[in-house]
Amino acid sequence: MFSSSDIGIDLGTANILVYTKSKGIILNEPSVVALDTKTGKVLAIGEDAKAMIGKTPASIRVVRPLKDGVIADFNVTTDLLRMVMQKAAKQLGGAYRKPNVMICTPSGATSVERRAILDAVKQSGAKSVHLIEEPVAAAIGADLPVSEPIASVIVDIGGGTTEVGIISFGGVVSSNTVKVAGDRMDDDIVQYVRKHFNVLIGEITAEKIKKEIGYALIPHKAESMEVRGRDIMTGLPKTVTLTSTEIQETLKEPLLAILECIRATLENCPAELSGDIVDQGVVITGGGALLKGMQQWLSQEISVPVHMAPEPLESVAIGTGRSLVMMSKLDKISK
Repeated sequence: MFSSSDIGIDLGTANILVYTKSKGIILNEPSVVALDTKTGKVLAIGEDAKAMIGKTPASIRVVRPLKDGVIADFNVTTDLLRMVMQKAAKQLGGAYRKPNVMICTPSGATSVERRAILDAVKQSGAKSVHLIEEPVAAAIGADLPVSEPIASVIVDIGGGTTEVGIISFGGVVSSNTVKVAGDRMDDDIVQYVRKHFNVLIGEITAEKIKKEIGYALIPHKAESMEVRGRDIMTGLPKTVTLTSTEIQETLKEPLLAILECIRATLENCPAELSGDIVDQGVVITGGGALLKGMQQWLSQEISVPVHMAPEPLESVAIGTGRSLVMMSKLDKISK
């Protein structure tokens, strides 16, 4: 089933990506699972399951088995990984070989959380499993010179967590994780619409609002957007108009929490590497990096250049795959 037996997995709170050296990203699906409530059987994963959010009968439960960058439901995560690896195998074709898997973990993950990720991947049919810290994977995927004695600063704004890491000589010199990222922004938008308009909207609608009229804390020309939801008072469908300035104000708290995490990491940076950061700047990656004005706002706030990774949504997955090649070379040398 696996023609190439090395795969890299980015097990993200929002999306799960699979990378192979031969074909690049072969799978990119939301980390969502639809379950039959009676039997516990998995009915759908990824895009198919995400399309069911907020639209299912009582017999179907749609869950996100990962929360804030860690496994919240071990059994469902194992089922998700197993099905993802089966899908990846179909994409690759060829004879069945159990794959060697490199999977990323948040830099602040505890040993219990790391063990849960290892066990979940092993139970889903991997031959061997290696863990890599998310900031290192993101930096490798963003083409930063991680193995050199130069400070590379990566800010990975994902779905559940924002990871900030300063990497030099292939290791993490200073890192911080904050459980504030894309999902928190969506939640805040849902709460804002509920509080100010008495209208309930779903998380998919909130995400759409964030993508279309969400802005980082920069001056911009106001935009508006019509949103449909359910009126809490009457229970009937209702349309409201939101403006980008309202959404910007709603996103202020999570954005400032992300900025604080970046500042705290930079403050812990050894003096020798601080000069590199002024020259090299900071690289942002992850879905949250795509928020309008994010690059400009961060650059103003931390007074160093801020660059966007070449493939912000895929950096971590690409980095995990590339690091597997490095691992196999190291294994050969040590044998």
